[in-house]
Formats: sequence, structure tokens, C-alpha cells
Amino acid sequence: MEFLGTTQVSSYCGRKKSCLFPDLVPSTTTHDTYQSYYLPGYRHLCSWKPSLLRKVVSVPSSPEKQLSCSGRPLTVLPELRSALHARYSTRDWHHANMVQLKGSETSRYCAGRMNADSMRLMQDKDQLTHQMQEDSKRNLKERMCNIDFWRSELTYELECLLKETQALETAKKRLECAIEEMQEPLRVALECLYHRENRKGIDLVHDDVEKNLIKEVDVLKDCQDILSKLAEKITQQLGINRDAQHALEQDLSDKNSAHFIDEKCFNLKNSSDSIRFYHGIEKADGTVSVPATWAKFSDDNIRCSQHARANSVKLRDDTEVALESTSEEMWNQFISTNLAFNKRLAEVADVRNKLQAQLAKTLQEIFQTEDTIALLERSIKAKEYPLKVAQTRLEGRTKRPNIELCRDAPQYQLVTEVYTIDDTLQSLKQRLQEAHDTLHMLVLNKSKLEHDISVKTNSFFIDRKCMDMRRVFPSTPRLIGY
Repeated sequence: MEFLGTTQVSSYCGRKKSCLFPDLVPSTTTHDTYQSYYLPGYRHLCSWKPSLLRKVVSVPSSPEKQLSCSGRPLTVLPELRSALHARYSTRDWHHANMVQLKGSETSRYCAGRMNADSMRLMQDKDQLTHQMQEDSKRNLKERMCNIDFWRSELTYELECLLKETQALETAKKRLECAIEEMQEPLRVALECLYHRENRKGIDLVHDDVEKNLIKEVDVLKDCQDILSKLAEKITQQLGINRDAQHALEQDLSDKNSAHFIDEKCFNLKNSSDSIRFYHGIEKADGTVSVPATWAKFSDDNIRCSQHARANSVKLRDDTEVALESTSEEMWNQFISTNLAFNKRLAEVADVRNKLQAQLAKTLQEIFQTEDTIALLERSIKAKEYPLKVAQTRLEGRTKRPNIELCRDAPQYQLVTEVYTIDDTLQSLKQRLQEAHDTLHMLVLNKSKLEHDISVKTNSFFIDRKCMDMRRVFPSTPRLIGY
């Protein structure tokens, strides 16, 4: 651990007073040269200098001064006199010792203070470093807890979204199945309309069956359109769900990566092998969010997914309602069309039976009319001979001579007989003509009845064929997509 700088309150910075010796008067021979100079990570003291400086005085030797002024002989050898002038006094010696002791004591005291402060500084810095490291670990732990919280929220929302997407896809498949199931009833209804165009004559009417068939076709097409539009909406919603799912998965993947990195950072220790210096890394700031925007990002993703799920649920509810309503509507129309078919078949069968009964009566009447015509012809043939007899008699009596041509009673009777027989013949011939006209009318009516019966039979056969085609209709579960 490197220490950058020194605390400004350290006791060893600057000159301190000694508690052992009093301060001395500054002397020209002593001075304190102790200074503290610190570099980051290093501690260096300037070189020590002695507090007393020795002055060396050179005195030239002279023979004239080898003797003292009094003329007494010197007690010191002349060659040592120059050295005597360089000697220190006792006072200087005591003073130097005292200064040396005091300086040594002061230096030792300052060194002790400096060592104590250094130990306290190292302890404080070690404690601060440990505390900062613990705070960083605590923050990393809290961050991991926050990431775990959002990971759980994202995972739960992603699971819900996946389930909703799967349910929506199932609803779409049901719609597609229901639309596919409507194709066969629609084809049958159109084919029934096509077959009913083969009706003939008066039976080619716009009856209730045709109206119901047209309505059934319209209902089937409308139901297909409704379900197709719902299927398109579901397709669009599935795209929205996939976008929301992609955002959740991407966010969850980023959260997993961040959790792995933070967990790795959390597990780093001072004894880890993977630690190293990255100079200047504290100045690099590549962050793109703050905790508020970071949480808001995931919250927005979850809210977007929830909104998509809500729309999806609404679409599924609409799908259920649409499938049930369309199924019920189609079944109701199918039943109405079948009832119209049954009613029409009963009406056609009843009319055909009546026509057949009328045809039988007409045939019977034709037979009777033919017998009557034969009788009339025989009767007319039988009246010719009496007419011939009466006319022959009158012609024979015209040959009576002279006065014998008398208008007697026989003459009157014969004339009356001739007129009467002639009137009878005219009446019989007129009746015979009427009989022939009646027979012709009956034959025409017979032809019409036979044609109408054939038309009714054809219509009955067509409607029966349509009913046979309509025996099978998709069940309600199949119409709702199951």
C-alpha cells in the first residue's frame, strides 16, 4: 500500500520544543539543519551535518615572538603555541556536549513522534482502505441484489409472455382451422344454388330455400372475413410480442452478464492472482446510464411486455367470442336452410301427388270421353238409315200422279220426320265436335299435368340431392377451431 503525501497535522513537521533541555541562545557555531521532504510513496531525509564547526587559524611562526613580553621563559614549547590559540574553552566543550545531547534528544524525540504518527497513519490508511474495500464489496453485493431482483422480474415476465404468445398462436391456429372448416359448407351451399338453377319452368322460383341458401353463403363469407381479420390482428400482435420478447431476452442476457462480472469483481481479494494495475482506469467513464435510468429501462421493457400481453389477452377473448358467435350464427342459418328445404320438399311432394291424382282422373275422363265419342259416332251412323228411309219415302211419293199429289198426313209426318232426324244429326254432330274438343282439351291437360309432374319430380330430386349433400355439417367444436 502506497501513501500519497503526509497528513498536515503530523507532529513531526516543523520544529518542536524539547521537554528535556531549555532552549539555547543561537550561536554562530551551531544551527539546526533538519528538514523533512516527502515524495509520494517514498520518505527521504537530508544528510546530517554537525552542529559545531571547527575554526582553524594558521599563525605564522616568528623568532621574535618566541619569547613572552616579560622576558620569562615560556612554559609551552614554541612549536605548540600556534595550537594553543586553536583550542576550545571548557565552556565551549560543555556547551557543545549539551547541544549535542539536546540535538540528539530532539532528533530522537522527533523520530519517535514521526514513527508513532507514521504507525497511526498506516493504521488509519489501512483501516480506511479496508473500509473502502468493504464498502465497495457491500455496494457490489447490493448491486447484485438489484440485478437479481430485476432478473427475477424479467424472467417472470418473459415466462408469462412466452405462455401468452403460445396461447395466442394456439388461438391463431384455431382461427385458421375454423376458416378451413367453413370452406366445405360454403362449397356445399354454392353447389346447392348451382344445382337448383337446373329447375325447370314454374319451379324456377326465388323461394325461401334459395333465400336461405344465399343468406347462408353470405353468413359463411362474413364469418370467414371476421375470422381472417382477427387472424391478421393476431399475426401483427405476435410480431409485437416477439419484439417485446427480444427486448426482455436481451435485457436478461445483459443482466446475466453484468451479474457474472459483478460477482467476479465481488470475489476478488488482495491475494487474487488476476489483479493488476490499470493506470488511468479511474478516469475512464464509459457508463451510459445511472441507477434511475438503468431501472427505468428494465421497467419500461416489463411495462411494454405487460401491455403486449394485455392486448394479446384481449385478442384471445375477442377470438373466443368471434368463434362462438360465428359458430352459433352458422348453425342457426344451417338449420333454417334445412327447415326451408324440408318445407319445400313437402310442398313439392304434395303438389306432385295432387298432380298425379289429377292426372289419373284426367286419364279416366279421357277414356270416358273417347267412349262417348265412339257412342256419338255410332249414334250418328245409326240415324243415317232412318233419314234415308224418310227421304226415300218422300222422294217416292213425289212420283204420285196428278191429284194424288196430296199434302196428306203421311206427307206431313214424313217431312216432320226428315227435319227431326236432320236436327238430331246436327245435334249429335255438334255434340261429337264438342266431345272431340273436350278430348283434345283433356289430352292437352294430360300433357301439362305430365310436364308439371316431371318438373316437380325434377325439383324434388334436386332438393333431395341438396339435402343429401347437406347431411354433414361441421360440428361446433370444429367450427370453433378444435
